[in-house]
Amino acid sequence: MVPGPALHAAREAMRLADADPVKAIPAAAEVVARAQSDAAARALAEQAWGHALAQTGQVDLAVTHLRRAVRLGAGKAAAESRMKLAFALVHQGRAVSALREVDLAVPLLGARARGQRAVILYHLGRLDEAFADYQAAGRAFRRSGDKLGLQRHLVNTGILQAERQNFAAAVKDLLEADGLARELDRPLVVGIIAENLGWVESRRGDVPAALAHFDRAEEIIARHGGQLAPVLQDRAELLLSVGLAGEAREHAAQAVAAFRADGRQLKVPEMRLLLADAALLASDWDAAAGHARAALAQFTRQGRSHHAALARSTVMRAALNAGKPCRIGDPAAMITALEGRPAAVVQAHIDLALVFERRRQPAPAVSHLTTASAARTGGPATLRARGWYAEALLRTNPRSAMAAARRGLRVLDENHASLGASDLRAHSALHRADLASLGLRIALGSGTPADVFEWAERGRASRFLQRSVRPPDDPELASLLPLLRATALELESSPTPRLRHRQVELERQIKNRSRQLRAFTGGPADPVRPSTLDLGDRVLVQFIEFGGSLLALQLADGRMDVRTVGTVSEVGGLLARVPFALRHLAHRPRPEIAELLRSTAAKLDSLLLPACDRPLVVVPTGVLHDVPWSTLPSCQGKPVVVSPSATLWHTASSRPARPRTFAVASGPGLPGASEEASAVAEIHQIASPTSATVDDVLKALNTAGTVHLAAHGRLNPDNPLFSALSLHDGPLVVYDVQRLDQVPETVIMAACDVGRSVVVSGNELLGLAATFLERGTSQLIAPVVPVPDAETKELMVAVHRRLRDGRTPSEALAEAQQELDRPSGFVCIGA
Repeated sequence: MVPGPALHAAREAMRLADADPVKAIPAAAEVVARAQSDAAARALAEQAWGHALAQTGQVDLAVTHLRRAVRLGAGKAAAESRMKLAFALVHQGRAVSALREVDLAVPLLGARARGQRAVILYHLGRLDEAFADYQAAGRAFRRSGDKLGLQRHLVNTGILQAERQNFAAAVKDLLEADGLARELDRPLVVGIIAENLGWVESRRGDVPAALAHFDRAEEIIARHGGQLAPVLQDRAELLLSVGLAGEAREHAAQAVAAFRADGRQLKVPEMRLLLADAALLASDWDAAAGHARAALAQFTRQGRSHHAALARSTVMRAALNAGKPCRIGDPAAMITALEGRPAAVVQAHIDLALVFERRRQPAPAVSHLTTASAARTGGPATLRARGWYAEALLRTNPRSAMAAARRGLRVLDENHASLGASDLRAHSALHRADLASLGLRIALGSGTPADVFEWAERGRASRFLQRSVRPPDDPELASLLPLLRATALELESSPTPRLRHRQVELERQIKNRSRQLRAFTGGPADPVRPSTLDLGDRVLVQFIEFGGSLLALQLADGRMDVRTVGTVSEVGGLLARVPFALRHLAHRPRPEIAELLRSTAAKLDSLLLPACDRPLVVVPTGVLHDVPWSTLPSCQGKPVVVSPSATLWHTASSRPARPRTFAVASGPGLPGASEEASAVAEIHQIASPTSATVDDVLKALNTAGTVHLAAHGRLNPDNPLFSALSLHDGPLVVYDVQRLDQVPETVIMAACDVGRSVVVSGNELLGLAATFLERGTSQLIAPVVPVPDAETKELMVAVHRRLRDGRTPSEALAEAQQELDRPSGFVCIGA
């Protein structure tokens, strides 16, 4: 190969290194092998080889080839190789070495090298210096007409602008970069820009937009052989920001493995820090401290003082929550090192204030809270809410402090109202926890029972405070649900790994797509006031968890009082016996099990409920959501309604009654389901479909006032929105219910466990029952424990006879349970 063609081939390999790095590697290798006598061509080919390896994640090999390129090259060619070597060294975690290499390139390459130096300074946390270099480089690129240099520059400035909370400027830079990348035919870079747009939107708090960008980025980057680890990292950070700690941990673990495999050690401690934050959400203080300390050690070795300060603040927060001593060497230095990360700075000020308060040093505590409270005036919703939390801590007047906490909750609720996915709305309630807990603490300490009632309501089932939320129609989601249904049905008859994989992939696509949808809602509403509740002769008992204790607030005849029930662990231990006893009695009745249920129920009754014969409205918390209340002696024959919140009970009970039209359907696999459905249909003089499909049931749910469903039920604790009723063409899942234009006034589900919900983020509920209530069902009868098929028919027939005669659902269920005189796991939920 003569020198001219060798240099031409090396330039083509260099072009491919950006456009298609997978193809660039063999092209560069061929030039190196065949152009032994052409040093310039070999130097450029080694540079292309190293750059392509870095683009595909093989960082250690990239450094080897780029060092060769530096040795073989001269002048500007060597300086170009130094720039790319610096990029690879940064990702190895050797930022100081990278800075040394790029400084050697600056005299020869000017603005371009300053742009690369800015990237390194950014990774070192020296944001102001990075911004100055970026500004100089940007002006030079525009003057020279260097479109490739400008495109790279705009990607980097977009990221830095987002770090500085200049989100509009960040998006503007990234969109301009996207246009240039398309013009220059750099499809992999288009995917990387999509990833960065997602990251910017996640920082801004626009979760649906961020997820859409990440999905697009993942598809493009995978298609062109790029590195998916950064997308996994960004998605993990976003999922963590909305409280999905479990999913965030999974993505973070995948990202750590990918970064390590690629030799990108720079990113590994960042992921360890994310795992620490996930542990904080899970209240695992020891794990959080362990991950944060490991990250701190690595950041220190890498010379990244900014990130080391982030790790120190996480160690401090873990110690604070665990009640352990907090060692702070230099608080001012930590705050200074965090500059450029507003959310981290605000949180550090709050944590430092709490440390000084614990040490009985009020002056520095007030100083830190005053600084943190300034964040309430601008920025993303979560940042403003933290500012209001600091302001509430700062105010000494209880009324004024509660007002500040309300303002913070309002900011969050208005922001979360746009989320179309119910799991995002439920999990994102974690941001409310500190504010709601603070308000409750103030109310219990110096407020009235009405204040306690208000803050207990603000801390539970907050998404039910949103005016009815229905995700928008989406053709893609609508097309995926029948595919999932068909796959699940096929899997029942042929449980192969291929079908299981297809089911998991379809569930992933459905979940991801639903999270990209926005809700159309009137926004948040305030919780109901006790004086507004029209309880009649009912007694409302609202349970509250606080500081490891279970409290009960009782409201009757306009009077309220608060009492301590016991410890949460004591009540939880008793409750665990009830479903155990019911399951054993259903399959093999034994006197000792019956006695266990009787004694446990009597003990729970005396702890939890008032001694009275009046109908009850029970607002549970935590483990109390799964109590089969009819097993308690005082509840036998008494109408008991269980509601996620008093506000939901008030809303549901205030709705105008709808005409009582009935529909019934049954699923396969239960010998008694078809008989039960036929018996219920006969009571109401309606037809009972013999092989009801999901579409049949959805039509009934969309049109009838009362719907009875007898089928296999399944609560999915890991993916509650895939909790299901089994029908003849596959499962009806939560996503199906969410797409209905309207839901029945009354739903009766004779299906195991479907009355239960998964409790997340502080009394937020997910599952079939919760979704019907959220969409507007007023009353729902369903079991909270597994129920025997043979006994269910009798109970349901007794319930429906009373519904036909005009009883309310709670009255019908109570009378039917008393008539049959045996324990039942069914409850009436709603109103």
